[in-house]
Amino acid sequence: MSTRTAKRQPALDALPGMPDVLKAKPVKAADESWKARTLDEAIARTYELLDETISKYSTGRALVTRGDTIIDYGLFELLGFYVLYSGGNDSVVLQHLVRMYLRDRGIFRRHFGGIIHVNTGTAIEQTTRHVRETAAAWDWKLHELRPRVTYLDLVLGNVLATRGPNKGRPVWLGFPGPGGDSHNVMYMRLKDEPLQTFRRQLVGPSGGIRRKVIYVGGMRWAESQKRFRTASEVDLDGAIVWLSALVHWTNEHMREYRARYRCQQQHKHSPHRLCGPEALPLNEVTANLHMSGDCACGAYAKEGEKEERRFFYPEHAAGIDGWERVVEAAGIAACKWGQRPPSSMRQPKGGRRVKERLCAACAPPLDGQTDILDDWRERGLLTEAQYATFTRSAA
Repeated sequence: MSTRTAKRQPALDALPGMPDVLKAKPVKAADESWKARTLDEAIARTYELLDETISKYSTGRALVTRGDTIIDYGLFELLGFYVLYSGGNDSVVLQHLVRMYLRDRGIFRRHFGGIIHVNTGTAIEQTTRHVRETAAAWDWKLHELRPRVTYLDLVLGNVLATRGPNKGRPVWLGFPGPGGDSHNVMYMRLKDEPLQTFRRQLVGPSGGIRRKVIYVGGMRWAESQKRFRTASEVDLDGAIVWLSALVHWTNEHMREYRARYRCQQQHKHSPHRLCGPEALPLNEVTANLHMSGDCACGAYAKEGEKEERRFFYPEHAAGIDGWERVVEAAGIAACKWGQRPPSSMRQPKGGRRVKERLCAACAPPLDGQTDILDDWRERGLLTEAQYATFTRSAA
């Protein structure tokens, strides 16, 4: 569960039906948005957020204030709301909850445009398959977006800046590693640009003031220090309305929801545990690695992560090995995936930056959240000796 103040935190996790709350008010939270809620109250708030946002941008007028003048651009036109699906734990809960919402809110069903999955070209194959098969099982339209550049081209320095102070220079060179601006560059090229391209295809060359697209994501204040500081319920970015429908959910809410809807029967489960009409899907990658597996840029890679990936998905790790051989053969010093580049390497500075609205599960967690190896040890999945080996603490 999320950590609490000393006065409010019980000795054990909240029991089902009990309210849960964050330890402090997030930076961009309204007074009521982060209050303590039971799971059912958290679900109700998600419904309210969807209701309010869809209603606002499918009715009413697009009014823009410029100085002392209010300009009326006419009636809003909502081009659809789309749910972002990485295949991660939070993302799975979001898809399932939106499915329940559409069942209960038939009036808004006509605005639903389907699932968006950004295929970065670096994903673990089982995650991509999970997204495709879950969408098919629910008869939801899947928009599988792809970047116009490849990850390997980014690492090899083949992607050049087209504007700004670094015009004509590589936007990056070598494998990204912890620290610096590496994740922003990878995120922009592999995830943000496909989403922006999809938005342009819907909205057209103009009309972003009046014509809107809603991207529904699973960002939560409790998932990382970064989200605690930067996430908000609704974030307007031109023609895109970013709706974080689970932003107020705590880790305990997520666990209770999974316990409520995921099939726990002792039988042979259907693929992705879709064993009944209301079953919550399970992506096997999240069960094994505690991450979605939809991206392997390595910018937030932890020590030993490649070997963790190899243990469960050897073909995927072999692909990373192949990238390393190509980069090393090109004579690039930063030729090891997931490791900090040599200090002698200098990357371009002052380039364009974007808000990193996705990939939070890869970022450092909030204080009090456990590392995957700690969690495995606590659940009995690792012995003390195995834990020591993985963390390199054995004598």
